[in-house]
Amino acid sequence: MTDPAQPGDGVIRLGIVGIGKIARDQHVPAILADPRFALVATADPHGSLEGVAAFPDLAAMIAGMSGLDAVAICTPPAYRPAIAMAAIDAGLAVLLEKPTAATLAEAEAIVAHAAAADVPLMATWHSREAAAVAEARAWIAERDVVAVQIAWKEDIRRWHPGQEWILAENGFGVFDPGINALSILTFILPQPVRIETARIAIPEGRGAAIAATLAMAAGDTRITADFDFLQTGPQSWDIRIDTDRGSLLLSDGGATIAIDGKAPRTAANIEYPAIYARFADLVAAGESEVDLSPLRLVADALRIADRTTVAPFAF
Repeated sequence: MTDPAQPGDGVIRLGIVGIGKIARDQHVPAILADPRFALVATADPHGSLEGVAAFPDLAAMIAGMSGLDAVAICTPPAYRPAIAMAAIDAGLAVLLEKPTAATLAEAEAIVAHAAAADVPLMATWHSREAAAVAEARAWIAERDVVAVQIAWKEDIRRWHPGQEWILAENGFGVFDPGINALSILTFILPQPVRIETARIAIPEGRGAAIAATLAMAAGDTRITADFDFLQTGPQSWDIRIDTDRGSLLLSDGGATIAIDGKAPRTAANIEYPAIYARFADLVAAGESEVDLSPLRLVADALRIADRTTVAPFAF
């Protein structure tokens, strides 16, 4: 780790709250690669980073770090509202890992609190920054979308090893990855998306879904989604869009695009560097960026879903 920048030098002095897999794999490299940020502290009772000041929680971080400008909150969703509120009260700019909170009401409360305090808030959706998503959105804007099919299937044991919280109540279950697909969907379609039916499968003894199927619509466009957390072998993060003038396939979570059956094109992963570039701009301008539409779709799906209990799951 490099020496932290000093207050007043124009660099954003940032702390991370929650040093789990997503923070280590994505947030830390993106922060260290952006010269507008200095990673000066972490807050986590169970983890730390070599060479970075470590604290057990946000309160200790605020008390122990002078000149702190911002925090990135990477804890499980259920813990985020209280942490975000405290950070806002301390006047810190806040970046929230997706999903914004465990419930829509909690997310809306965070947004309102930041607005009242005039503190920059960024509710991130990293999949919207995938390499091919902007191109897909521009292509769709010139066409009428007839149908969309989403297949978002991954192995929970591979991508969330031992993360018991994810299948607990308010842990999001399969909607934790599934909301990435919904974030792309709501970004690339020109009309608002609504849930029509939902079916979810919850393992015996768990509080969140391990599989889900959704039927949605956007205007006259019919949309289906199939989410699965027990996918072995090849992993699937695909969105197929059929229009009045051709079809488009986004795969690899939005990194790869194929139009009208032509050879797919893949670009490098830019999601988290793009997020932090945008966050730096928001902090400099004193502005916020929030879109809760993907979370609203999950809330609506869970509200109306037909629920089925399936076999117990163990990591």
